[in-house]
Amino acid sequence: MTDQLQPGDHAPAFDLASDGENNLSSSDLQGKKIVLYFYPKDDTPGCTNQAKGFSALSADLAKSGAVVIGVSKDSVASHKRFRTKYDLTIALGSDPEGTTIEAYGAWVEKSMYGRSYMGIERSTFLIDGSGVVRKVWRKVKVPGHAEAVLAEIKAL
Repeated sequence: MTDQLQPGDHAPAFDLASDGENNLSSSDLQGKKIVLYFYPKDDTPGCTNQAKGFSALSADLAKSGAVVIGVSKDSVASHKRFRTKYDLTIALGSDPEGTTIEAYGAWVEKSMYGRSYMGIERSTFLIDGSGVVRKVWRKVKVPGHAEAVLAEIKAL
């Protein structure tokens, strides 16, 4: 496992398959604020509410100069279904190999009912236009999270 990213660290580069026309690449987004958030699985209650929360604020986030990208191991086809079903307006990146997920330290040991397993920790990274991590949220609780991220972007 990688060391935990901290504010002030340079954000790891990423290049993710997308359900849009082009891949989502950190090099293509230079100069923009990036909200990169990791979530366990498309079309599950918490992940759906999180994506809907960011989508509801997408106009305000865009006005603040931010691009929101949700990342999971789900396929591009799964992301397309997820976007269509809930009218999502944020970008969704597919990382089936977990390269970016691991680079950001979001692949962690979890436990449920006494069983340990590896999985994606719901986490969010705010990256400034210079590629520097400005804020990290780990073990994200969905209610109010998108609003907290927007407030942090406005404070930059």
